[in-house]
Amino acid sequence: MAIRKRTWTAPDGTEKTAWLVDYKDQAGKRRAKQFARKKDAEAWSTNAASEVQRGVHTPDSTSITVAAAAEQWVKSVRANGREPTTIAAYDQHVRLHIIPKCGALKLSQLTAPKVRAILDEWLLHLSRPMALRVLRSLKAIIAEAQERGQVAQNVAQAIKAKTATREKTKATPPTKADLRAILKAAEAAEMKARALIELAIFTGMRASELRGLPWSDVDLKRGRVTVSQRADAQGHIGTPKSEAGHRTIALPPRVVTVLKAWKLACPASKLDLVIPNARGTPMPYRTMMANLVDPIQTAAKLTTRYSMHSFRHAAASLWIEQKLDPKRIQTLMGHSTIQMTFDTYGHLFEQARKDSEDAAAIERALFADAT
Repeated sequence: MAIRKRTWTAPDGTEKTAWLVDYKDQAGKRRAKQFARKKDAEAWSTNAASEVQRGVHTPDSTSITVAAAAEQWVKSVRANGREPTTIAAYDQHVRLHIIPKCGALKLSQLTAPKVRAILDEWLLHLSRPMALRVLRSLKAIIAEAQERGQVAQNVAQAIKAKTATREKTKATPPTKADLRAILKAAEAAEMKARALIELAIFTGMRASELRGLPWSDVDLKRGRVTVSQRADAQGHIGTPKSEAGHRTIALPPRVVTVLKAWKLACPASKLDLVIPNARGTPMPYRTMMANLVDPIQTAAKLTTRYSMHSFRHAAASLWIEQKLDPKRIQTLMGHSTIQMTFDTYGHLFEQARKDSEDAAAIERALFADAT
């Protein structure tokens, strides 16, 4: 690469000076880049020469801006059928955090140190989880452009920020006494509310899965429910969170009885939902809690208010108590990995094992002097 001084006279008569780097890219095409200072030209030339040699150089003249690449990525994500809530989150990352920091830069002008500096600012002003999510979006934006031949390397790929070390949150299911009180209070509640509570406690389904559950996935003859779809925050019906989310769960006889009665009374609707709102569409989570779940908890006179996720934990704890195999519980919960199951419920497995050992020890102690 050659660096030469360039001088010219501006329209106002003043003499201007710049430093021009002449070079050939990895395709052998001649390129040029201009700098106001010689030392900047020298630094850039050294780096560009290395990139050309490694075949990862992208000339500024052929590069697009980060903003344009981000818009391109969001369109691609939308075209690939991602859920509206996911697209909305990505759009927020782009509009509020990525474009303000580096949207005007061309992809070829991004460097690992620049991305690192941007991440440091995000970590300073955003929560750590949000900063890391925005970083993942930036990496995906550059990866999309790389696949399209608009940039030769993903300079953000190697940038990482260690997740803050903290103790894993252990699932705390409702007590059996509280569950009994809730189920008892549900007997006097409206049929839809009781159906929801029974399903939540005995199937461990996610709130989104319950909100999107159609009657066609409820087999009352065989006593089982199949999870094949869910309703997102906007009420759009889509597939479960992951492939593992597709599953079939057995229903206890009491739940079958409740659902049979509710099915006869449930208003018909186009979506044929088990827990519909007045329009026959998925009930918003807050509405479901306020109109169906919370009144039952109030009637049960509980000192603790439980969320729908608490009832999911309740189902898991009951299965663990019945000594179901951990792998089976993973399947019933719709967890992608067994590690997720152990991370969430490992302490309950350990407690169940200890209780069994204690019971056996008590039996041995009782009859130890009998011989």
